[in-house]
Amino acid sequence: MNLRVRLAVLSFLEFAVWGAYLTCMGIYLSKIGMGGHIGPFFAMQGVVSLFMPALMGIVADRWIPAQRLLGYCHLLAGTFMILAAWYGYQQGNQVEFGVLFGLYSLSIAFYMPTLALSNSVAYFALTTAGLDAVKAFPPIRVFGTVGFIATMCMVDILDFEQNQNQFLMSGLLSVLLFLYTFTLPRCPVSKGGEKRSFVDALGLQAFSLFKQKKMAIFFIFSVLLGVSLQITNGFATPFIDHFKTMLAYADSFGVKYPVVLYSISQISETCCILLIPFFMKRYGIKIVMLIAMFAWVFRFGLLGMGNPGNGVWMFVLSMIIYGVAFDFFCISGSLFVYKVADNSIRSSAQGLFMLMANGIGATVGSLAAQAVVTAHTAGDGHIEWSNCWYIFAAYALVVGIAFAIVFCPKKEEAMV
Repeated sequence: MNLRVRLAVLSFLEFAVWGAYLTCMGIYLSKIGMGGHIGPFFAMQGVVSLFMPALMGIVADRWIPAQRLLGYCHLLAGTFMILAAWYGYQQGNQVEFGVLFGLYSLSIAFYMPTLALSNSVAYFALTTAGLDAVKAFPPIRVFGTVGFIATMCMVDILDFEQNQNQFLMSGLLSVLLFLYTFTLPRCPVSKGGEKRSFVDALGLQAFSLFKQKKMAIFFIFSVLLGVSLQITNGFATPFIDHFKTMLAYADSFGVKYPVVLYSISQISETCCILLIPFFMKRYGIKIVMLIAMFAWVFRFGLLGMGNPGNGVWMFVLSMIIYGVAFDFFCISGSLFVYKVADNSIRSSAQGLFMLMANGIGATVGSLAAQAVVTAHTAGDGHIEWSNCWYIFAAYALVVGIAFAIVFCPKKEEAMV
């Protein structure tokens, strides 16, 4: 099978696993009386990203080939997610937070490292084949978003967004991906014969990137921008879903199919990924990151102003803008780190980027967003959603302005 096709299938399955529950888990949690725990559920993705991607990156660099470790992680992630689905099925609306949260946490503890590992596998395979990863990877990564869209729409059409079956679909896909990893190109591990320092032995060399001023600033702002990553994943569909209580919007398409409406975000993502090679070559990492930051401002602001009726165009525009907000940060940032890092620490460096953005940043963002939503929730359960979205937009604006002032790499350093 052609290498690009093999990597495209990998990307499709990698994100199909996530798409099965990421955008609709909030609806299920609200249905079983855990609406107040949406923040912790999404924050846990960030908590495990504080150490698991970096740890697995070290293992991949030193001991277990990245493509093999990718499979093992998916096998464990899928097993725990299937157990979470089984528990939810057995208990119905009597689910205990501790048990469901524990099984879910164990699953994502092994899933989150696979985001960086799958990148490492793809980058190495493309480079070994003599291809430019900056040009060749984005079209392959598009199929990841296609996979995400496919499962999130399937979940919505089958009404799985209301129950635990979204976890079951995710778990089964993880097991399938475990089997598929046996067909992937083998990645090397660093030879251990040479004498190494304590830092080298632990695989912590990736942190040496902080010695470079531009990289230290880049990673700090990866944390600050990472705060925005999980906010809409956790609260956008419950926000859209709440309009069903209003007679004026109860029969609107967005209210009936909030996950399908949200899928426009991922459709936009597929298009924006293809723009990355041009923007990275032409404008460099600083401009690309700034575009992402200000896209988050519009993403949040439009959600605050829109509604499923005459304001539905704002929802749609917000979903379209998401493609720029997400891709121009996550994909471009990953490529930038890949180009800067030495061959021997590339898996570790990808894990470090994940730690900053999806670890520290997403954890703080999920918990802070839950606090904002809770603070704007009245005693009768009514939430002042618009104020919440405006607060998130203001935060993204401040981060964007600060980045424009502080991050000033040389022109040759900024270009990838």
